[in-house]
Amino acid sequence: MDKVTVVDIQHKTFKKALNGYDRTDVDRFLDEIIETLEDEAQLRASLEAEIADLRERVSHFKSMEESLQNTLLLAQRTADEVKASAHKEADLIRAEARMAVEKEIASFGDKANEARREYQRAYETTEKAKSELRSLLMTHLALLEKTPTSANTASAPPVHEPPPAPAAEVATPSKPAIAVNGSSTVFKNL
Repeated sequence: MDKVTVVDIQHKTFKKALNGYDRTDVDRFLDEIIETLEDEAQLRASLEAEIADLRERVSHFKSMEESLQNTLLLAQRTADEVKASAHKEADLIRAEARMAVEKEIASFGDKANEARREYQRAYETTEKAKSELRSLLMTHLALLEKTPTSANTASAPPVHEPPPAPAAEVATPSKPAIAVNGSSTVFKNL
């Protein structure tokens, strides 16, 4: 059976009967039904329009939700990339700092080695000067022992001072040297 519409009700006609219903009451009731159906139809149309609007808004919100989810995923990826980049940069900075420290340590090691070599040279120079001074003193002592005593010195010709060894002059310019002149010992600075 088909649905009854407002138009169907408006055009509906009934057969006339002798003891039938009052025609004006039936027409008034039909008018009320028509009015009610028209109100219901308008309400239904407005509700359908609202449903369509709401469906459109839901669709819009769903697309916004997808967009937000994609944006959130992109932001998460970007944050992960920035984090990874920061870790790489921190590792690079640590490696550069480690290399700088190693260079600095190597530089200090080189300076320490140079200081050791300088100390060794100074020590060797000092030992050489001591040895030359000892040798010079031994030579002068030997000359003193060869010198005749005071009785013999009056008749002996004066002993000339031997020239100092050139190495002693270079190695110890401010060290005193002993020279023999006749019977007396003379100290003099070279």
